[in-house]
Amino acid sequence: MERLADGMDLMGEPLPGQPLVELAGDRRVLIEHHKGVVQYSRERICVRVNYGTVCVCGAGLELSRMTAEQLVISGRIDQIGLSRKGAC
Repeated sequence: MERLADGMDLMGEPLPGQPLVELAGDRRVLIEHHKGVVQYSRERICVRVNYGTVCVCGAGLELSRMTAEQLVISGRIDQIGLSRKGAC
């Protein structure tokens, strides 16, 4: 699928089922197509995606919404990281 998307010049668009991480200012992060929360504290929330882990660091962090398809992290966002090996 990735090679097909590359050939069609669709790099700006996520492939179906691929995670999408969207930052809104420094107060909210939306993650779609997640695989669950693996670490949760007021300073760090780590979320499993199909190719690794997305970690959000900051202050006063909380899961303000979570469904099977998407979750929203709110608070003061200082850093977002991706680790392909699993843990940030």
